[in-house]
Amino acid sequence: MTDTIWHPDLTQFPGPKYLGLTRALREAIREGALTPGEQLPTVRDLAWRLGVTPGTVSRAYQMATQEGLLAATVGRGTFVAAAEPRLGPTQALFVERDPQEDDGVLDLRSPQLPDVGQTALFAEAMRRVAGRIGPDWRDYPTQREESALRHAVRQWLADRVLGPIAPEDIALTHGGQSAIGLVMLCCLRGDRPVVLTEELAYPGFRHAARLARAEVVGVELDQHGLRPDALESCCRRHGPQVLCVTTEAQNPTAARMPEARRAEIVAIARRYELQIIEDDCYTVAESTLPAMRALAPERTWYVGSLSKTVSAALRFGYILCPTGRGEAGRLTAQHAFFALGRPVSDLCLELFGSGEAAEVRRRVQAAFADRLQTIVNGLGAHDLVWQAGLPFVWLRLPSGWRASTFARMAEAEGVLLRSADEYALVHGRSPNAVRLAIAGHAARSRLEAAVDRLSRLLASPPSELPV
Repeated sequence: MTDTIWHPDLTQFPGPKYLGLTRALREAIREGALTPGEQLPTVRDLAWRLGVTPGTVSRAYQMATQEGLLAATVGRGTFVAAAEPRLGPTQALFVERDPQEDDGVLDLRSPQLPDVGQTALFAEAMRRVAGRIGPDWRDYPTQREESALRHAVRQWLADRVLGPIAPEDIALTHGGQSAIGLVMLCCLRGDRPVVLTEELAYPGFRHAARLARAEVVGVELDQHGLRPDALESCCRRHGPQVLCVTTEAQNPTAARMPEARRAEIVAIARRYELQIIEDDCYTVAESTLPAMRALAPERTWYVGSLSKTVSAALRFGYILCPTGRGEAGRLTAQHAFFALGRPVSDLCLELFGSGEAAEVRRRVQAAFADRLQTIVNGLGAHDLVWQAGLPFVWLRLPSGWRASTFARMAEAEGVLLRSADEYALVHGRSPNAVRLAIAGHAARSRLEAAVDRLSRLLASPPSELPV
């Protein structure tokens, strides 16, 4: 489909040009001048027609996309999606599949914890908790009751280089995604704040930013992670308030940021008064490198959870707030949901205190390491990036493949994985690569068969595949 000839008159809209162009898009779609399914001009083409910068058009397209009026697909273009703005989020975080459905498809899109005896351990821990239920379970939970759990989280993090931690620095949340959203609610201000993320990043960052009515800008990556020169350029151009970064296990590229690079990022954050959200939900088994929280304790909000190491069903996460900002984090949580529900908080405290959480984590990491070896053995001859302890790998595709095409053909072979497109921002760059997560629940034979099918696909780019 060729794009439409659309030439709005921006002189009708006073104020910043990108806001005027966004209003023009809304009116044209509402009045029917632009209809659902119609392809819009490229950013550069429309910028040339209107005599504005490509950045102006890109910001307007992003805002209209966030409102659900437009839809953008990497490699295809931008299209009119709806005649009216949508309320709330415009896309699900993930596509749900029935875990009981045995259709022969192996889902490698998101890590799935192996069964290492959690069910029996949790059942026994819940019985112990049930024996201590008292009248206080009738009332609203309070954060005063979470004091012992914050002490337990501090011990849980003792194997990380995080700098001095006081229990008062910790805020408890309903999982890692909840933690990211709470930090943004705590830190962002103004009508249209700007949040920086890595150009390929966990989609939950941008979803949380959009719920906070923030604009998301991607920062270029290299093999070591976030590029300091690109970060400084974005700071000068956009005046951001928050930077989202993953230092230990960049999602999806599996890169680990060297200590010197971390120090460079911190120096820039201090120069431009950036708050840092450091996501360590995909934690590696061991780390001796200082986290951003250790290098910049005055501005780093360290986020973690139990979802990738103990149980995703618990929905338990935490924020290690900047030094002296723990009350701000806890008050934000209090305004959002008062405090954790007693069943979750009491069960997690029992699992921490008994040592069962640590034992489950150890078993899970051992099982993931075993499955990771299966993937590396089968695909190691290709351009594969991985880390010991991580439940996913990053596969750069050989010449002849596009990430979206490979994902579709892998699905036809019964293997679901994530294309790099899913981690890119609207109008962002997307390499020819895919992410494979470890299906810890699947039998080794199923994983080996899936890896073998992927290996055969890689050896036969589309131009060589039979029609």
